[in-house]
Amino acid sequence: MSAGSASFLEIQPSELAFPFELMKQSSCSMQLTNKTDHYVAFKVKTTNPKQYCVRPNIGVVLPGSTCDVTVTMQAQREAPPDLQCKDKFLVQSVAAENGAETQDISAAMFNKEPGKVVDECKLRVIYVPTSSPSPFSEESEQGSSARSLENGTPNSTLPQSVFRSSGEASKEKSSEATSMISKLTEEKMSAVQQNQKLRQELVSASTTVTVLNRCCILGCYSGISFPSFTCFLTIPSQR
Repeated sequence: MSAGSASFLEIQPSELAFPFELMKQSSCSMQLTNKTDHYVAFKVKTTNPKQYCVRPNIGVVLPGSTCDVTVTMQAQREAPPDLQCKDKFLVQSVAAENGAETQDISAAMFNKEPGKVVDECKLRVIYVPTSSPSPFSEESEQGSSARSLENGTPNSTLPQSVFRSSGEASKEKSSEATSMISKLTEEKMSAVQQNQKLRQELVSASTTVTVLNRCCILGCYSGISFPSFTCFLTIPSQR
């Protein structure tokens, strides 16, 4: 039988095309149309059963009706050379009794025996590359963005407003830091001046006390009285 056709079922499409992207599952579907006047049982097989999930993989198609079959390919870790796939699918179909249901289907129904017609339709698998950028191109774009920022030139893929707003934010932060430093410097200078002033006042007060004490001592020995001063030293009396 040629691919895509059988005496019991019409199968579309004639090949299974899976969008291929590393580390991602992908699915495609096929339609099985019963073009006869009696019930038809089908079974879907593949050369690589661990790689694909078929739902449903067996069933009964009523006369003149269509059954949709979904085939899911597991995520791939490596891409085959030139995206060429050697996997194939086989759709087997046989005449079934009227009123037959899925639970009535057995593997023996598809055994080839003399006088029994078992149609088989082979479908090949093809991979269709997706249009999403590869990780290498994304890394390249990120690298060019970083280099352009280091050189002071914004990347053309980013809006200018982003760079203007970030620059303005940096200027505001710099202005705030400068203002804070200036304020702290002024407070420090004020504290230093206050400290120097206190030191001068202490030195002046100490000098004044020393002068007063000397005047009191001289007055006591010379008999000169200083009514306006109070002597802080006690002179022993002479006998």
